[in-house]
Amino acid sequence: MNLIIAKGLLIPFLGTALGSVLVFFMKKEMDIRIQKILSGFAAGVMVAASVWSLLIPSMEMSAGRGKLAFVPAAVGFCFGMVFLLILDKTVPHMHLDETEEGPKSKLQKTTMMVLAVTLHNIPEGMAVGILYAGWASGTALITEAGALTLALGIAIQNFPEGAIISMPLHSRGLSKAKSCWYGILSGVVEPIAGLITILIASLVMPVLPYFLSFAAGAMIYVVIEELVPEMAEGEHSNWGTIAFMTGFALMMILDVALG
Repeated sequence: MNLIIAKGLLIPFLGTALGSVLVFFMKKEMDIRIQKILSGFAAGVMVAASVWSLLIPSMEMSAGRGKLAFVPAAVGFCFGMVFLLILDKTVPHMHLDETEEGPKSKLQKTTMMVLAVTLHNIPEGMAVGILYAGWASGTALITEAGALTLALGIAIQNFPEGAIISMPLHSRGLSKAKSCWYGILSGVVEPIAGLITILIASLVMPVLPYFLSFAAGAMIYVVIEELVPEMAEGEHSNWGTIAFMTGFALMMILDVALG
């Protein structure tokens, strides 16, 4: 069981690392169509995962509340979105304006970008950790397959994020090796956040429905704020729309069929 959990926690980090490695193989930015396909697919996967892997189990665990079974799901979901909203307002946005004028040095801009993506990765790591903690505790409503599919979905979303860090950093003058390292470093926090969540599982279990819906709110915020604009703006938006449909349907099928 410990090996299964360790592999599950490392899957999202692997997505970031592989995306960061792209800096060694691409001379310029990622093709816009590929970026829209990845963003759309990841958005579909994360929306489906938020519903079937997080919100529905949250409400089912609270069935004893009767007509108030929605309370943990609604409260946690709103807190998750507000948390990411505050995070976005207090730390720099992950897509920094390359034309922005000001006294910031290249080092400052590099640090800001890595910090922004790193902080955004914390709730995602927690989401995976929460599901694996629930599965390890024997909660019937959370399955290993459900936790694995969520981890895979986040890994898909992290793949372009790794490239979004490493490739612009290289264009600012950093070596490919350093750019790749910064991208990989931004993803290290995910398995750490997941592991911490599992270690405090005894504290989390009594309020697990709230934690599940909190993770769902955080993920939906990322979808709305980051992924949907990336897939919908500009040309070739239909690629992102089709990829969203595919990702949503695939995640729904996997979660229901394997769960």
